[in-house]
Amino acid sequence: MLAVLSPGQGSQKPGFLTPWLDLDGSEARLRWWSALTGIDLLHLGTQAEADEIKDTARTQPLLVAAALLAGGHLPLDQVSLVAGHSVGELGAAALAGVLSPEAAIGLAGVRGREMAAACALEPTGMSAVVGGDPAEVLATIERLGLYPANRNAAVQVVAAGALDALAKLQAEPPAASRVRALQVAGAFHTPYMAPAETALDALAGGVTVNDPARTLLSNLDGTTVADGHEMLRRLVRQVTAPVRWDLCMAALKDLGVTGIIELPPAGTLAGLVKRELKGDGAPEIVTLNTPDDLPAARDLIARHGVASEIATEGAAR
Repeated sequence: MLAVLSPGQGSQKPGFLTPWLDLDGSEARLRWWSALTGIDLLHLGTQAEADEIKDTARTQPLLVAAALLAGGHLPLDQVSLVAGHSVGELGAAALAGVLSPEAAIGLAGVRGREMAAACALEPTGMSAVVGGDPAEVLATIERLGLYPANRNAAVQVVAAGALDALAKLQAEPPAASRVRALQVAGAFHTPYMAPAETALDALAGGVTVNDPARTLLSNLDGTTVADGHEMLRRLVRQVTAPVRWDLCMAALKDLGVTGIIELPPAGTLAGLVKRELKGDGAPEIVTLNTPDDLPAARDLIARHGVASEIATEGAAR
């Protein structure tokens, strides 16, 4: 089974979309999506410096655009499963057929803008907690009045909330853990983002959705979502709810995923998968960062995609 993964905020790098402009139609699509969002995605993906693409309002539509741009060059009819991390879920939902590309880009633009506005209301932040006993880490986060905004793996949790509480966490980390402050605008995926969720919810009723054409995992709980309207509801809810990427990875294993392609800017999710799903049965992974990686991605799909699954089942009979 072949899965395509769409990364979230923090994975972007200066100039990461430049190689994709060599492909026919890429520049035109970026210009069109820029017109929809009022954000110059072409500039951000090719010429902007690191500080400019850290801006939440700009980064979120940029990452969704990258996923759609690269995903459009893959034989998606041979892809069995898609999933995204945080804002990457919008890209995944579009690749699954739940949202049109325009709807995904438009929602990303609103999501990014409103989350940035929510961050400006009071000083908050996020810190990664790596290592330690998972139960103790979660208990410490709760005791300090913080939230486990991202549970990326059993030993990688991102705490979010007030800056003074994060400072206490840094000063007295849970046993055998390391705490690292993240360079983000605020406490994403926590109740601090409630105004952004409200703004997104106000638009959701006007969005046309379809049921997914392939298996689509949800960050809320790692489950498969088969109803388009339910997925849209979850995408809105995800603004204030924790990202349970640990459960998404468990689902990849349980569903028997044997091949994974991470869309650009690729590397972060591939690293998590390699650490969590190792040993016998570990999936083969391709990180799709430039068009030069497309042959390897298409080869992986040919060997692990839908046609390969059907051939294997036929041979078994």
